[in-house]
Amino acid sequence: MVEDIVGCKWSLAVLKAIRKQVRRPGEIRRFIGIISTKVLNERLSKMVRYGILTKQSYSEVPPRVEYRFTPFGEQFVAILDQIDRLQAERSGDQNA
Repeated sequence: MVEDIVGCKWSLAVLKAIRKQVRRPGEIRRFIGIISTKVLNERLSKMVRYGILTKQSYSEVPPRVEYRFTPFGEQFVAILDQIDRLQAERSGDQNA
């Protein structure tokens, strides 16, 4: 699961969008810019299957869907934040 999510630039971009409170698929696609609808839907489905995101469907016309982090997903992105901080520290050490 970790390799599938962390090893995919699109998954990381989707996670970033959702962290910025961008929750609907169309908004996520516009936030990222160049992701196709097919790839976005695949990434969202995988993250729901892995328990990182929940999918909330609203019975409206037109239909509305929103994605949010699960408690596990919140922990998962916190770990990614730690990795980012370590990388930034390491980059700073190499520039000294």
